[in-house]
Amino acid sequence: MTRAIRFLSAATALFVLGGCVSVDTSTFMSQFAGSGALDTGTIVSGLKQALEVGTGNAVASTGRTGGYWSNLAIRIVMPEKFQSVAATLRKVGMGAQVDAFERKMNDAAEAAATQAAPIFVDAIRQMSFADARAILTGPDTAATDYFRAKTSASLKALYQPVVTARMRELGVVATYDGLLAKYAAIPLTTKPALPRIEDYVTDRALEGLFKIVAQEEQQIRHNPAARTTALLQRVFGGPS
Repeated sequence: MTRAIRFLSAATALFVLGGCVSVDTSTFMSQFAGSGALDTGTIVSGLKQALEVGTGNAVASTGRTGGYWSNLAIRIVMPEKFQSVAATLRKVGMGAQVDAFERKMNDAAEAAATQAAPIFVDAIRQMSFADARAILTGPDTAATDYFRAKTSASLKALYQPVVTARMRELGVVATYDGLLAKYAAIPLTTKPALPRIEDYVTDRALEGLFKIVAQEEQQIRHNPAARTTALLQRVFGGPS
């Protein structure tokens, strides 16, 4: 229980609804100890609220304009098998077209990310006490692992049509096919076996989303500075 309380006190750090203040951990813990025992349901509700706001932050981060493109940790780059094609195209003066194609892949991922929040919320609301306990006492990626297990299939089903529609709107598939055609027209080149671009972007978009969720979880577990929500104030006591 001590570890669970320590984790939840850190959980407020990430999920700030306004500005942050520094919180002395020992003071925070003494406030909790002096507030009287809280039932498991209240503690789990505090965790769920923290996770709901935190996954919302991850969705907002990836779903904004430049959410993928401007973040080098999750930027969607050319498929590995396409990189030799891209390098050759750059050598013959088509670097701008290659760059535009890469940017459009990220635009499509950003459009899909805006749709993800309800799926995370549903997973959180279905979380059992056992799930919450495993997250509270688990490793640094326990919450991310939970979301990956519970939401990956639903998110992929949601992302695929959004990515595909946005890519068509932006002309990504046509650009991809056009680049390949121009590459094939270059003497002595061989067209490599390439992934279906819609599938590639969908998979990379989800990988990036979970990477941001994992970063959020690291903040939950290790950053002790925050201003609490009303429920978390009840669980931990407010900052003094």
